[in-house]
Amino acid sequence: MTAIQVRGLQKRYGDHQAVAGIDLDVAQGEIFALLGPNGAGKTTTVEILEGHRRRDGGEVRVLGEDPGTAGQAWRARLGMVLQTATDAAELTVTETVRHFARYYPRPRNVDDVIDLCGLREKAKARVKSLSGGQRRRLDVALGIIGTPELVFLDEPTTGFDPEARRQFWGLIEKLAADGTTILLTTHYLDEAEALAGRVAVLAAGRIVAEGTPKSIGGRAMAEATVRWTDERGPQEMKTSTPTRLVNELSAGGRELAGLTVTRPSLEDIYLDLVGGSR
Repeated sequence: MTAIQVRGLQKRYGDHQAVAGIDLDVAQGEIFALLGPNGAGKTTTVEILEGHRRRDGGEVRVLGEDPGTAGQAWRARLGMVLQTATDAAELTVTETVRHFARYYPRPRNVDDVIDLCGLREKAKARVKSLSGGQRRRLDVALGIIGTPELVFLDEPTTGFDPEARRQFWGLIEKLAADGTTILLTTHYLDEAEALAGRVAVLAAGRIVAEGTPKSIGGRAMAEATVRWTDERGPQEMKTSTPTRLVNELSAGGRELAGLTVTRPSLEDIYLDLVGGSR
């Protein structure tokens, strides 16, 4: 039940070691986020998994096959949504999706895909008239029209406004609910936290942490910061036992104005993890 299995993956460009021996497992039906700063090796790793780039070392299996030697039947089981995509600007949305559907042996119903991607009202509109968010939805429609078992999403919401991003997240969650495996790369940490069941952080070609968004990098056990205001003014204290501290502070019915308890965010943990590699 493993969609992606990687052991000791390596890739070098001249003297630069882009990927330095990573191990990775992604389960079928999982949304997995690959995080890291620019130059960390994310794009190279994903391109190897997609079969677009040769590796220098290691073992890779994607949907049970080696991407370096897999054929057209294997490729038809994948969907890809790249950062930038070319399109036939003069075609309508329906014409574009129908055209791409012809490339696959088991395409989804064109109208169903248009509905799923929230493009019904734009079905007859020319692609050149779409907004940025609508074009991104069309990219996803083209990525899933072939009924893929695994979809690669490369920074899918870059440039989206907050409302468009939330709508897009809903689309991704629908795909996952249907059993589609999704590998997501993103620079938005809130996006990874909202969508992914697990994340891995790449830095300098190595995976420096892996786990759930709530636990990665020791986040779940990290010290909490308790802030409150009393007769002495604003107060702040870090503690590994925030509940005990709050109970002590409020003993005897004492009121604490502005009481908050916060643990490090995913962004805080991420920045600590990649800080030495930027």
